[in-house]
Amino acid sequence: MNFKIVIPARYASSRLPGKALLDLGGAPMVVRVAKQAEKAAADEVIVATDHADVKSACEKYGVNAILTSNKHQSGTDRIAEVVELRGWSEHEIVINVQGDEPLIDPLLIQQAAAHLASSTADIATLAHQIDDAAELFNPNAVKVICDHNNTALYFSRAPIPYARDAFARQQDLLPPPPYLALRHIGLYAFRCSFLLAWSRLDPPPVEQFESLEQLRALWHGYSISVLQTSSKTPPGVDTIEDADKMQGIFDKIAR
Repeated sequence: MNFKIVIPARYASSRLPGKALLDLGGAPMVVRVAKQAEKAAADEVIVATDHADVKSACEKYGVNAILTSNKHQSGTDRIAEVVELRGWSEHEIVINVQGDEPLIDPLLIQQAAAHLASSTADIATLAHQIDDAAELFNPNAVKVICDHNNTALYFSRAPIPYARDAFARQQDLLPPPPYLALRHIGLYAFRCSFLLAWSRLDPPPVEQFESLEQLRALWHGYSISVLQTSSKTPPGVDTIEDADKMQGIFDKIAR
């Protein structure tokens, strides 16, 4: 199975500026992500950044990096630029690995690539079952609803599906089966044909309200196939508190 990995790494993160260069056990976070992604045995692993310092840090550690525009509004836009710069075929599969997940499981990357390769969807992604009510009601945990073919119908930060009667009684416990809620794992497998069309797609209002760019693909009629996995979402780094926790993890690993 052939696929490529692109790691978008914007320097000016809104909640934690410069987090791509956050020191984790002696190496920048973006390098940690890339080294973890390399374990998935892709044809190429490329960091796509808008900042020369991030590119230089990657090259120092032998990680391939490309300088992209600082005008991009999303990681998908940045990946699309890489596809054009590299001239990749529209049939290639590209995995978007988030630049703030240094503990990403390489198996998840392989699962996403294999799932897209075996389907006719434009995009493939992963999700796992939610078994905790706090996670369901957490707006930072993105939920997904699928049809009977495991094709995504909608992604939301809201608790979906909303069990009206059960949650009217209490919201600290999930309803019993057949109730099923899925948390989206922010890992995407794209066909390059989709990425080459992405820049021409206007962002719909719902994407801006939810702050979820995958809703743009659904809005414009592209299909997203969802593979349910037993693996949980690895912790990422969005806040100072997240950064402190991640540094503690890598400090232990480095000892």
